Amino acid sequence: MNKVMVALFGAGVFVTSSQSLAAAFQLAEQNVSGLGRAYAGEASVADDASVVSRNPALMNKLEGTQLSVAAMYVKPDVSLQGTSTNNGVPASALDNSSIAPSAVVPSAFITTSINDKWSVGGGMYSQFGLATEFDTDYVAGQIAGETEIVTINTGLAASYQVDEQWSVAFGLNHVYADAKIIRNLGANNLQVPSETEVVNLEGDDSGFGWNVGVVFNIDEDNRFGFHYRSETDITFEGTFSNQLPAIAPFNGTAGKKLPGGVAITLPAIAEVSGSHKLTTESTVHYSILWTGWNSFQTLSAQVDNVGTVFSKDESFSNSLRYSIGTDYQWSEALKLRAGFAYDESPADENHMSISIPDTDRVWYAFGAEYQISKVASIDLGVSIIRGKTQRFIEKDNAGSEWGFKSKGHASVFGLQYNHTL
Repeated sequence: MNKVMVALFGAGVFVTSSQSLAAAFQLAEQNVSGLGRAYAGEASVADDASVVSRNPALMNKLEGTQLSVAAMYVKPDVSLQGTSTNNGVPASALDNSSIAPSAVVPSAFITTSINDKWSVGGGMYSQFGLATEFDTDYVAGQIAGETEIVTINTGLAASYQVDEQWSVAFGLNHVYADAKIIRNLGANNLQVPSETEVVNLEGDDSGFGWNVGVVFNIDEDNRFGFHYRSETDITFEGTFSNQLPAIAPFNGTAGKKLPGGVAITLPAIAEVSGSHKLTTESTVHYSILWTGWNSFQTLSAQVDNVGTVFSKDESFSNSLRYSIGTDYQWSEALKLRAGFAYDESPADENHMSISIPDTDRVWYAFGAEYQISKVASIDLGVSIIRGKTQRFIEKDNAGSEWGFKSKGHASVFGLQYNHTL
């Protein structure tokens, strides 16, 4: 595997995309009750069993056994406009009106009270995920192609009511991750078809992490919450192949699959929230969410019996997300929600990528909860997400420079069913 092969392998391999709706490839969507207020107050609001994901110390606020099942439909609107090239390819050939497909993000949670002190709960949900798709003959194929990652977090937690003011919780998480990365040759002077695969990497792995939560009740109408989730190390073990000939000067694999892997660290997450009841009908919530993206500085890939074939400086920085929202009890059966959030991007402006056309973004959210009966309710939510326009130049290891202007927006629609067993 010579330098040509290494260069082609390193032409943008990574598991990130613009479909993720929080920083980088992070997902905010774990429930619909929070979606309606832009996820403000998630560490201090005890809406339903989904507290398992954002602060299980709130489980003591739920009576009996609670079940919540949700699905969120994510519709991205991410487009690219070519602005420049250095290889004679027209900049307009880089234009792409949609690089991120729509997706459904499901989740399910259950909590139960053991006694007046202890509660336990569990859930299945996703905190990281993405997908981008380019045509196989896209001219900048070495930095485009197909990228997909799916993560499933299975968590168990227990909470303890210390006294009337304090409650604490501890949880364990198992994260399963599956990834696929395909890159094509694109425009070239090697007399090789542009749709030729130069990278085909598929793999999966699982890892473990932990989380802790704390709730402090000032009184019945005012509450603060804190939640911390640890890093999780993932090494995608799978196969690597390409369609390049196994002869000089390519020294490719000619479709033969070789064992390989890519290691990443899913970042730590911390959230501080407050909730305050202003009137009998209205409550205000707010959150600051920190994500430790500085754990992701360099991406490297290895192939067995070959060694490191790719190392790329990503230089991510820690990011913050600020949100504020409100609930209004319109009637005994109907609660209305609204929220606003500002989400920082961790991406370094000198390392922007069309695989990560990431940007700062704002959320405008609305939602409602309707009590169907004494034991059942449904949540509806919608968030409109607007990202800033970004301009950047991305280089591939074949020497081409591709200039882009990217726009990234999205809409999220959610439905959730809650039931007291």
